[in-house]
This record gives sequence, structure tokens and C-alpha cells, in this order.
Amino acid sequence: MDQLITQLINQLKGIWKYRWRAVFTAWLVAMVGWIVVYKLPDDYQSSARIYVDTQSVLQPLMAGMVMAPNVEQQVSIMSRTLISRPNVERVMRMVDMDLKAKTADDKEKLVKKLMDTIKIESTGRDNLFIISYNNEDPKIAKAVVQSLLTIFVEGSIGNKKKDNTSVIHFLDEQIKEYEGKLVVAETALKEFQQRNIGIMPRQGSDYTAQMLAVSDSLDQARLELKEAEQARDTLKKQINGDEPSLVTDDALSTISNPELDARIETMNKNLDALRLNYTELHPDVISTKRLIARLQEMKKAEAKLIKNSGDPGKNYSPMLQQLNVALAQAESNVAGMKARVTEYALRYDRLKSMSNAIPEMEAGLAQLNRDYQVNKENYEKLLERRESAKLSNDMGDTTELMTFKIIDPPTAPQSPTGPDRIKLFSLVFVAALASGFGIAFVMNQIRPAFHSQVDLRETTGLPVLGEVTKIWSVQEKIKRRKNLYAFGLSLLSLLLLYGLLFAKTALKITLF
Repeated sequence: MDQLITQLINQLKGIWKYRWRAVFTAWLVAMVGWIVVYKLPDDYQSSARIYVDTQSVLQPLMAGMVMAPNVEQQVSIMSRTLISRPNVERVMRMVDMDLKAKTADDKEKLVKKLMDTIKIESTGRDNLFIISYNNEDPKIAKAVVQSLLTIFVEGSIGNKKKDNTSVIHFLDEQIKEYEGKLVVAETALKEFQQRNIGIMPRQGSDYTAQMLAVSDSLDQARLELKEAEQARDTLKKQINGDEPSLVTDDALSTISNPELDARIETMNKNLDALRLNYTELHPDVISTKRLIARLQEMKKAEAKLIKNSGDPGKNYSPMLQQLNVALAQAESNVAGMKARVTEYALRYDRLKSMSNAIPEMEAGLAQLNRDYQVNKENYEKLLERRESAKLSNDMGDTTELMTFKIIDPPTAPQSPTGPDRIKLFSLVFVAALASGFGIAFVMNQIRPAFHSQVDLRETTGLPVLGEVTKIWSVQEKIKRRKNLYAFGLSLLSLLLLYGLLFAKTALKITLF
């Protein structure tokens, strides 16, 4: 520790030896630096605060009907793109700054300087923006900020109208294109239907469904034909006497019995009247239905009592006449069933013969219908979007969607905002002192001196036999004292000059 202190003291003694060089360097650096700082031009800043009100009553009212613009996103994009080259060049023309640029290089430097100097900041909430610009001329600073405000407001409206107009124009072109596609598709569909008018499928059914339907109808008609033929044959046997019973249960309904038929008809009317007021479980309804069934059984029983006899006048009996009528009706039913079976068989054969043509036709028709439906759906969507875009454009033209409120308009500043001369004067003063100290330290390292026997012995490695002490005369002591006073006075003068500059700058700022 003692050795370190000794070395520090020796270094200070060496620096003290070159104190006048240090003072000269400090004065030189201080004077040059203070003159440069003093001559720096004043910097004036003009700023404006603008508030963008994006809350509108129209937006919730028109929700779902129009494509409402994202106002917050528009404001964010405008704030980020405001300091672009086209906008900066426009500002230069608006404030006549472009007149200062004589060449293309001068114009490029001026544009770059403006882009670096203009600042637009957001407070991070409430859509509040601050636009500021620094210039040597306060009027130019104000004019630049005012021009930026104009571009900011005009850009929000102009870009919005331009975008909406472009969208509507694009939708109109697409609608015209799809109108042509629809006309082509409709013409192709009409021509296809005309070419295949005989084999076109019915609505809601295809070839397979038609084949199944005709096949089921043919089977049902054949079954009904067989039943009708059996009923007809039974009637023939009864008339010829081959059957022990005269009629079957199906034929009994066609045999007339005036007395029982009148009673059955009366009971049916009574049953209909009861059903209007009661349900099927009502006792009167149940008893009436039971009575009707009993009367029908009695009718069948009386018909069965008629037996085949050798009476030559049987052909004139009312019952036989009824059987002949029933047989004629059965023959008619059989003929009708045969015609139906023949027709269904022809339909089935015709569809079967077109087993290759109809599926191809249906596939082609499905393709045409699919293309037509796709074009029609797109066309209808485009029409809806265009009307929505027009309504959005009309809504966007109102000033209620996005309102700009200038809270603090730009003004021509009276006091400069920079440079901070107090800070710069202080930095120059510190730098001057550091430069002087550094010069003395470097000189001591270049031309060192030995201040004790120990330093000499350690540096040379030679033994030191002794030392000679210098005896100061009176004149030398006076000169040395004056030298010390001059050194202190020079440092004090440098400090006083710094204080004077500091006070003058502070007073100037206070007066502004």
C-alpha cells in the first residue's frame, strides 16, 4: 500500500512539472470548444397535438349491413406512413423549402434531413398523436408542422375514398364478367334440354329412381292383375254352379239388399255424426260400429243362403243378375289391369333400352347445373357485396366516422429548444481539464524525472551513493511563488470564464 502511494505521489510530481503545458492545453481546448458551442445556431421546435375520434354512432347501427372500415387501423397506418418520401417532398413544396435546393444532391440531402428531423409520436392510447419538427427558423418549423397536419387529415379522407372507389370498380367488372358467364351457362342448359327433351329426368328423380319406380309399379300392377283374375274366375264358377257358395266376401259388397243397405247407410251417417263430437273410444261410437258390422254380416249370410238349384227360372233371379253385374265389373277390372301392366312393361323396357344414354345425359345435365349454380351464387354474392360497398362508401363520406380534433395547434416558438449550451459548455470545460491533465501525464511518461533515490536505484539498478539537496535563494523563492500564483490565476480565470458563459446562457433562457 505504501509503495502504491509512493508511486502515485511521484506521478503527481511528474505531472506538476508539466503544469504549464497542461494549462495551455486546457485553455486552448476550452476556447475552441466554447467558441464552437457559442456559434451553434439556435434550434426551434414547433409541435402540435391532434386527437382522432374513431367512436361513431353509425357503426353499431349499420353493423351487419355494411363493411365498416377499420378506423383504428387506418389511423395507425397513416401515422406510420406520414413521414414518407412523397409526403416530405410535398411538405417541401408547401413551405417553399425546395427553392433552397439547387441541385439533385441538395434536394436529396434536404429530404433526408427532413425525414430524420420530423417526428410523429403516439401517446399509446386515446388516439392522441404529437407531430414535431425542429428548425433554425421558427416560422419554417411552424409551417412544416402545419403542412403535416394538412397531409394527415387529407390523407385519411382521400385514401379512404380512393380505396372504396377502387373496390366498387372491381366489383362492377366482376359482376359484368359473371353476367356473361350466366348467359353462356343458361344458353347451354337450354340447348341441352331441347336436345334431350324426351329423356330429361323429372324434377327430384334420376334414372335409377325412375327405373326403381317403374319396376315397383310393374310388380304392383301384375299382382293386382292376378288378384283381379282370381276374383273374376271365382265369379264365373259361382255363376256356373261349380262353387258351393254363390259369392266371395269381395263380391258380396256388390250384391244389393235394399232393406239392409238402407239400414247400413243410415247407421254410417249416424256414425259420421258421432265422430264429429266423440273419439273412436266413445261407447256410442263403438256400439254403432258394432251394429254396422252385424248388419253387414247379416247381408252376407242372406246372400249365402241362395243355393244353386235346377230351377229353370234362375237366370231371372235378382241374385244372379247381381252376380252377372259383378262379373262384368271384374272383367273390366281385369282388362284395365292388363292395360296397366302392358304400359308399365313398355316403360320399363324403354328405360332399360336407354340405360347408357340416360346416365350420360344426367351427368351432363348435372355438370351444367353445377356450373350454372356456382356462377349464379357468385353473381348474387357480388351484387350483395357491391351494394354493401356502396353503402359503406356513403357511410365513409360522412365526417362522423373519424373526426380530427387539433388540441394544440402549431405555433412559432419564441425560445429555442436547443442546443443545450449549458450542458455543452460544461462538457467542454470538463474536456479541457481532462485534456490538460492528459497532456501533462503523457509528457511525464515520455520524459520522466526521478524524484528520490529509491526511484533512481530501482530504475537503473545501480547503487546510489548520495544526493545533493538544492538550496533555494530568496529570488528563486519569490519567482517560484509568483509562478505558483500565476498558475492558480490561470486556472481561476478559466473557471471564471466558464461561470460567465454559464450565467449568460442561463439568463438568456430565463428571459425567453
